[in-house]
Amino acid sequence: MWEAESARAPLLFSEGNAAARIGLEREVRGWSTTELAARMTRAGVPMNQTAVWRIENGTPRRKITLDEALGFARVFELPLEELMSPPLANLDVEARRLVQEVVEAFTETQTAEDRLHHGVVATATYLAAHPEAGENLLVQFIRILGDGREAQGLWNHITEGSYY
Repeated sequence: MWEAESARAPLLFSEGNAAARIGLEREVRGWSTTELAARMTRAGVPMNQTAVWRIENGTPRRKITLDEALGFARVFELPLEELMSPPLANLDVEARRLVQEVVEAFTETQTAEDRLHHGVVATATYLAAHPEAGENLLVQFIRILGDGREAQGLWNHITEGSYY
C-alpha cells in the first residue's frame, strides 16, 4: 500500500524541480540563458547557453550534475534544498521578482547597517582616545553630509552610544 501511494506522490526534491526552478529563478532575475551560463562559468562551473536551455527545456531534459546543482545554488544564492524543491504554487514571476528585489534590498541594507555600526564604534573609540579631535570630527561630518541636522544626529549616535 505504501509503495503505491509513494509512486503517485510528487517528489519533494527532484532534478525536475531543479530544472523548473533554474528556469524560474533565471526569469525572475531577468537573465538570458547566455547570461546564466556566463555566471555559472564565472562561479567555476563551465557551462554554455545550450546546456542551460537543454536543462530547462530539453526533451529529454539534460541531466544536472552535482557540481552544476551546487553552482546553480551558488549563482542564485539559494540553499541547494530550495533549488531542488518545487516552485511555490500561486506565486507568479512578477511576485517572485518583487520578493527578489525586497530580499536584495534587505541584504544591502543589512550590509550598510553593519558598516555604519562598525564606523560608529570605531569613531567613538577614536574619539575616546583623542577627545581634542571632537570638534574637528563634527565639522568634517557636516562638510561631508552637507546637512547639519543629519551630521548632528550621527554625531549624537557616536558620542552618546545611542546607535549600539
